[in-house]
Amino acid sequence: MKITATRYHDFSTGHRVYGHESKCAHLHGHNYRIYLTVEAEQLDTVGRVMDFSVIKDLLVVWIEKNFDHKFLIWEKDPFAPTLKELDPEGTVVVGFNPTAENMGQYLINTIGPQQLAGTNVKLIKVNIEETRKCSVEVS
Repeated sequence: MKITATRYHDFSTGHRVYGHESKCAHLHGHNYRIYLTVEAEQLDTVGRVMDFSVIKDLLVVWIEKNFDHKFLIWEKDPFAPTLKELDPEGTVVVGFNPTAENMGQYLINTIGPQQLAGTNVKLIKVNIEETRKCSVEVS
């Protein structure tokens, strides 16, 4: 039997998809909804995968601090140096083109292990709604 726990969170982030063939090549933003799904090898002594408030403290707070009301731009995007200079606090230069798919992979492969280190819980799935009509799932 597999038991998971999922918490969702809403946040706002700007980005530009470098090399995009349409309007996403422009500076723009979204009101994202993200679903974070964690799994444990066994339930804790209370009978939970992880308390929902701990998911918030370890993962949601990281997203709030690092993505919410920030502008994500790929380090290889020629706009990156200028945007970082114009708004050093609000511009986050990332090592990936900031598509929802790449954001999900980054959260699962890098942030999940970093933030959940020392727990018996693993971030196994991230579902990101870029709009109410468009979402990606990374697992």
